[in-house]
Amino acid sequence: MKLIAILPAALIAAAPVCAGPYAVIENNAGFTGSDFTGHTTDFHVGYEESGPWASWGVQAGPTVFSPDNGEADTKLTGKIFGSLAATEKLSVFGELSAAFDATNSYGTKAGVKYSF
Repeated sequence: MKLIAILPAALIAAAPVCAGPYAVIENNAGFTGSDFTGHTTDFHVGYEESGPWASWGVQAGPTVFSPDNGEADTKLTGKIFGSLAATEKLSVFGELSAAFDATNSYGTKAGVKYSF
């Protein structure tokens, strides 16, 4: 009987704090020393869920690659990402990204974050 009484509270506590779709436009520029080398601009839509112990998401859409003094090119890109709380102040995160064309390319990101 106690289990039935506790179950609704446990489900509410386990529910995501933040969830839903989003749109993002992000520009990243590159430099070598003071020489501008180019930039990329993402036009992505995604979905993300965040809870007390973990978060994850996925996003995709076109990205415009614009090298300095070069011709711009548009490719389909995307990423999946997530993080997990190891302790109250330490979390572990990771990301897998991809750009799709004749020669698909992939990237990874992984790390730990300590909050003071």
